[in-house]
Amino acid sequence: MQNIKVTLPEEKTILEQLAKRTDAEARRIERFLVMPDLSRTADSPLAEMVQRILAIPDFKDFDILEIPEIVPADISFDLFDFPADHPARSKSDTYYVDEKNILRTHTTVMWYYHMLNAETKKRMAAGEAVGGFSFGKVYRKDEIDRHHMNVFHQIDGWYLAPKEKQIIGEADLKKVLSEIAKAIFGAEVKYRFNPDTFPYTHPSLEMEVQVKNDDGSPSSGDFGRTPPELLATERGAQWVEVLGSGVVKGSVLEKFGIDSSKWTGWAFGFGLERLAILSMDLPDIRLLWSQDERVKKQLKLGNQFKEVSKYPPITRDISFVVDKNFVPNDYFDLIRDSGGDLVEEVKLLDSYENEEKFGSGTISYTYRIVYRSNERTLLSSEIDPIQAKVYSETATQFKAELR
Repeated sequence: MQNIKVTLPEEKTILEQLAKRTDAEARRIERFLVMPDLSRTADSPLAEMVQRILAIPDFKDFDILEIPEIVPADISFDLFDFPADHPARSKSDTYYVDEKNILRTHTTVMWYYHMLNAETKKRMAAGEAVGGFSFGKVYRKDEIDRHHMNVFHQIDGWYLAPKEKQIIGEADLKKVLSEIAKAIFGAEVKYRFNPDTFPYTHPSLEMEVQVKNDDGSPSSGDFGRTPPELLATERGAQWVEVLGSGVVKGSVLEKFGIDSSKWTGWAFGFGLERLAILSMDLPDIRLLWSQDERVKKQLKLGNQFKEVSKYPPITRDISFVVDKNFVPNDYFDLIRDSGGDLVEEVKLLDSYENEEKFGSGTISYTYRIVYRSNERTLLSSEIDPIQAKVYSETATQFKAELR
């Protein structure tokens, strides 16, 4: 096993250029980069989850890669067969540090860095199988509610074997997924598999696990980044998709300089928050970042979380008219900038066009911002200045006409 830490040679220059900028996007990127990596924070359930996975016997010889958080966009997308029109490539979904570099959107990018490693090349030249893991923060622009954050954590793993020794197939995918599920949810976890689709693997499988409360009844909690439409009910049990895996495409192997006629491999990747929320039935993703000792002592995998207290929300509405090119994900970032983790949810109440009233090429939006702390009762006196900042920045950053 190797512990491989990769640095981006031009990162210092990129960060220096970022610091010289005066726009809001630059400031938020700097803030995201200094946020703690919960997958490496000793008392976090995300770190506990990672260690459970690394301890699975089949993975004992896998390398551990710590890769850059700023990566070239072409490495992140082109090498992994993302189509040219894939939403992840757009600036409305991904944080571009400059025109060529992004905050990493997935830890799967570790494949590229693993194949550059001299020791990995040496082992493969000798016909040895190789495997690797990477985990940490990833970044994607997203909506605001109790189940989504734009900074979250992933873990990725992959394994490559010479075809003369092993041909990777669905049986291998099922084995790796079931081992991970048992490590996180316990040996008695119930799971099932469904076909899935990913840009860089084929065939691909997803795993669903059955989730129940301590009393044996189906869990009523919300499930991290899993939308309600992915939940299914079967004989009183709730199933939720948690893990994905696939056989690495030959076309992708070739892009990494690997002869696909001689090598085969599997890969998996998933968000750590989703499984942690499932394991503890957490009602709010922000709890994973809490420093409240009443919350922190409960954040243990398998522990049924009990509400410390449900503090009341404070709601504020904002209405404005903007150009039709307005991007909601960018606006959510503005609200995060102003309200931080006090923002529980942002709801779209209304949007409509009225050329006679607002002019051509414009659209009117009304949003409701829900402020709530998981740790204390908020006062209007502390929310009003935040809301005032949201108002002023909406006008400034989006050239919006406030209504």
